[in-house]
Amino acid sequence: MITTILDRYPGDWDTTRASFCRPQKTLQVRRPYDVFHTVQPDRERRRNRVTSAHFTLSAFGDEITDDLAAQLDILAAEGVHSLELRGAWGRNVLEFDANDLRRARELLDSRGFAVSAIGSPIGKSPIDGAPDFEPGRLDRAAAAADALGTRLIRVFSFYVPAGQANAHREAVMHRMGALARRAAELGVTLVHENERGIYGDTAERCLDILQTVGSPALRAAFDPANFVQCGVRPMAEAWPLLADYVIHVHIKDAVFADGSVRPAGQGDGAVPELLAALRERGYQGYLTLEPHLQIAGPSGGFSGAEGMRAAIRALRALLNEPA
Repeated sequence: MITTILDRYPGDWDTTRASFCRPQKTLQVRRPYDVFHTVQPDRERRRNRVTSAHFTLSAFGDEITDDLAAQLDILAAEGVHSLELRGAWGRNVLEFDANDLRRARELLDSRGFAVSAIGSPIGKSPIDGAPDFEPGRLDRAAAAADALGTRLIRVFSFYVPAGQANAHREAVMHRMGALARRAAELGVTLVHENERGIYGDTAERCLDILQTVGSPALRAAFDPANFVQCGVRPMAEAWPLLADYVIHVHIKDAVFADGSVRPAGQGDGAVPELLAALRERGYQGYLTLEPHLQIAGPSGGFSGAEGMRAAIRALRALLNEPA
């Protein structure tokens, strides 16, 4: 009997390389009895892999203060040792020069911090803007990612005029496809964040982007509060469509009534249900706190030290972790 033994499922996702792995196969002559007893332990390991999740807490440190060292000190005091770097020292991360990146890396390394993603503003620009603007910023974001030790770059899908998403769909797909191709060349993975006012604000349009572009270099960053602010129920409507694409998660909550932002579990974002779904899928990634508890705007948010502490502790309570 000729039996093909695969050491992983075809198309398994390798998050460390931002690509789909090809199955490695060998042909062996095996008795059916031997094959059964070889494959059963592998199946058990796969079941364990699927149900064994590991969450790493991260945060947007610039929601605390503009000083990077102070960001790290406050997060470390709360037991958080990963950072989604959006800005520091009065500049967005894409404005960092080589000295800024070196200085940031030294601070991160000295305090034992990892960078979960580059929190870039790529795609937070009008769809009718200059076509070479965002590709140029992507090159800078990739350089920052390389300097700071991450392969993930947060992106958006362009502002479109209200009520005119369909009219601009082709342009959005063209630009997102170009960004994904460039990301693949640079060896980074783009994570698209759903955001109010951009093409990818609803679950259906997020899925449209991911399916149409069809690149492993473009995945989803799931933000439940942003869906609430667009009138979308995160778990009932968005998660079933996007779960297979989610490799990054932003944690904040919001209420349908007025869109105001709350700590996790205190709004309509169904964050407890999201955490349960991530556990069920064996999610091995970051939960990045982006609380927006004092200021929430198109260019970012602010929570202050106490707001960030409250957000971290609210999430830990949902995770049943000690504060």
